[in-house]
Amino acid sequence: MDITAARTFLEVVKAGSFVAAATNLHVTQTAVGARIRVLEQELGCPLFVRNKIGAQLTPAGQKFQRYAVSLVRLADQATQSLRLSQAQDTVVTFGAELSISHPIVPLWLVWMREIHPEFALSVRIDAADRLMDQVQEGTLDAAILYGAPHRTGLIAELIFEEKLVLAESNHPSLTLGAPQTIQIDWGEEFADAYYSAFPEEPASAVAVSYGPLALEYILAVGGRGYFRRGFIEPYVRKGLLSLVENAPEFSYSAYAVHSPRADEAVVAPMRDGLRACALRLANGRMERNEPE
Repeated sequence: MDITAARTFLEVVKAGSFVAAATNLHVTQTAVGARIRVLEQELGCPLFVRNKIGAQLTPAGQKFQRYAVSLVRLADQATQSLRLSQAQDTVVTFGAELSISHPIVPLWLVWMREIHPEFALSVRIDAADRLMDQVQEGTLDAAILYGAPHRTGLIAELIFEEKLVLAESNHPSLTLGAPQTIQIDWGEEFADAYYSAFPEEPASAVAVSYGPLALEYILAVGGRGYFRRGFIEPYVRKGLLSLVENAPEFSYSAYAVHSPRADEAVVAPMRDGLRACALRLANGRMERNEPE
């Protein structure tokens, strides 16, 4: 199957029309149409319905979309692998949720380069569901996720257990009354546990999906929120934050997820690196990441 045609298909899906896809790809609309026709002839079914508002996927097009994504990713990985130096003969592909990516992923990258220089590294930050799809498809060797995935066909190995704790800024609050609690998205399990512990808590005026962003906001204007204990400890030591006494803590465990078909010679170093970095963080050796 022509990878260029698959890339063109995905661009039409993203752009919403053949005209916009042609502009983005710097080719003519006729070229885009020809590539899609070849693809449809090869698959034996129409992929788009074209109308005045653009191009919409047919049911067959919707099914083909995930395969097109996999084809393009595998082609990119093959190209990267063939361009490697002789000292590096394997591309290791790794994924992480945004909420867990800092600081463990930068530390893991450094660890892998130091301990396993024979591997080339490719890291992708994405949502948990998409990462699990990519692990199952084989376009990712492994991913690190919070919470054991509820999906068959995946192996999940515990990397570390962490607590979410309630921390409050020592900066005078710019808002009136009690410190404002910032709603941080730590997943459905945390949300259920949080509202069970605080059934009368009013809805927060500020909701953030990324912990470090929420922390920056709280440090700037005051307030409180639930954060990973290891992440905020440097800020507590610096006197910028304080832990709220007697506040409930919530478990938040991280897992390395991979396919049963994954190459253990690749997965094992990835897993070892994650555990080594998690241990380093647990021991507080984070000087380069501490606030000034």
